[in-house]
Amino acid sequence: MLPSAALSLSSYSGLLAAPSHQADRAACGLLLGGSTTTRFPSTSNFTHCNFNGIRNPMLLSNSRNLSLKTSVAVDSNQLGSSDPAIKVEKKKYYFVVANAKFMLDEEEHFQELMCERLRLFKERNMEQDFWLAIEPKFLDKFPNITKRLGRPAVALVSTNGPWITFMKLRLDRVLAESYEAESLEEALASNPTTLEFKKPENWVAPYPKYEPGWWKPFLLPESDNPKP
Repeated sequence: MLPSAALSLSSYSGLLAAPSHQADRAACGLLLGGSTTTRFPSTSNFTHCNFNGIRNPMLLSNSRNLSLKTSVAVDSNQLGSSDPAIKVEKKKYYFVVANAKFMLDEEEHFQELMCERLRLFKERNMEQDFWLAIEPKFLDKFPNITKRLGRPAVALVSTNGPWITFMKLRLDRVLAESYEAESLEEALASNPTTLEFKKPENWVAPYPKYEPGWWKPFLLPESDNPKP
């Protein structure tokens, strides 16, 4: 009897002397109703293991830390990544152009058409879409026009293509084309020019001649005109 009792005690002593992690596994297996040889899921799945309805606080804490580190890593990558350059869409501008004396001094109907259109836009609270540019820089892109053009030149520019077509037919002695620009400032950029027109010796019309400078309200303000 003694040998068998000793054998039994030695088998139990082997269990008691087992390493702590094996004892933890055995205890967890008993609590789950399994045998001491039950295999446990990996550490990543321990958050789903309930101990009498209570989650292991250490595992939950580790899970939160892992989740937090992952989210921070994603945020840092997003912050470190460089977005592709935003491409600015160019807008199309239409224009008619002629020498300044014809446009601003000789063609009286032009002044009337411009002032009436500006008044209409103001009455209807419409955004102005037409301007004048004296010696505009965009003319350098049109050598076929500049070689036929008297200088200094003045261009009527608008984003309204059909209206520019109408003005070409109305003014007749003008040249028409179109171009693209990223901003209004770029579209109307001009070279500084002083305009002076001689007064006619004999003015036979029943109304007074328009005063020089009537075109200034249609120019891009100097503060908006890029300097060369």
